[in-house]
Amino acid sequence: MRAASSLKRALALAAPVLLLAACAADQAELQEWMEQQRREVRPSVQPLVAPKKFLPEPYAAQGGVDPFSPQKLSVAVKQDSTQSSALLAAEMGRRREPLEAYPLDSMAMVGSITRQSRRYALLRVDNLLHQVKVGDYLGQNFGRVTQITETDMSLREVVQDAAGEWVERSSTLQLQEKGR
Repeated sequence: MRAASSLKRALALAAPVLLLAACAADQAELQEWMEQQRREVRPSVQPLVAPKKFLPEPYAAQGGVDPFSPQKLSVAVKQDSTQSSALLAAEMGRRREPLEAYPLDSMAMVGSITRQSRRYALLRVDNLLHQVKVGDYLGQNFGRVTQITETDMSLREVVQDAAGEWVERSSTLQLQEKGR
């Protein structure tokens, strides 16, 4: 039994040695193949294209009118002032109210009340509650309250359209209910 186990041990030790010897023979064959490939294959590198030559263009508008000159700006301001309509003139002549300092989207209608047969909307602005009645002004676009119901408040604003004309626009603030 001892002889059989010592024979097994000897075979177990000889097997890796034989395998390593076989790998060494494959290594030489592999080295030979690599050398052959290096001799046969030539790299093909495309040459870089030369950059285009920069040709500066002369500035042709040098003698023209400067778009930022004070004369040109003053002409534009005068033209705008003559085009302002009666809508804007009426708004500019009156005293501003406190709620006109806030944009309309920062206001939330949280309720409405009726006192002495007059309806008021309750607006929350900067965590303060304000009472607003028909005829009051609010928002940054000369907004004037035209109607108040239980669920919303309508107002008329004076804004500039794309052509620069002052026109009226209707807006609505709706009651904001918090979910429970």
